[in-house]
Amino acid sequence: MMTRTATLHAATTLVERVEAVLEGLSRFPAAILQFLLRLSIASVFWHSGMTKIASWDTTIVLFRDEYMVPILPPELAAGLAATVELTCPVLLILGLATRLATLPMLGMTFVIEVFVYPEQWIEHLMWASILVFILTRGPGAFSVDHLLAGKFLRGRNR
Repeated sequence: MMTRTATLHAATTLVERVEAVLEGLSRFPAAILQFLLRLSIASVFWHSGMTKIASWDTTIVLFRDEYMVPILPPELAAGLAATVELTCPVLLILGLATRLATLPMLGMTFVIEVFVYPEQWIEHLMWASILVFILTRGPGAFSVDHLLAGKFLRGRNR
């Protein structure tokens, strides 16, 4: 049977081990997280865009009868949505004009949440959170933006 001192020592040792593991996790490279977030949100929009162009007639019907985006005619709304969904994800994955690419996607997320599927707010909050993280923190080291910034900033310091 363990004495009280031995029990406290074992508990302290366990807490120290957990703290060491958590400290190690806190050193997880931000660049990997930034890339994974870019990849994950890009895939959501890319798949939606591919679905739209797979059957354009069905897409127009959806925009006319279900989505009913205000002000814009269904053909224009569908074209804009498909354009954003097929260009911005490519920019995000490459990490090219990354922060700029998040803006139309945030706009689309807002329109979808407010006018189309407000009951899906949890999913849209997740999309918006990822996009705002990328917008405010940038694409990270695994990006064309990072390479270009390094090249141009090195050139200015000479």
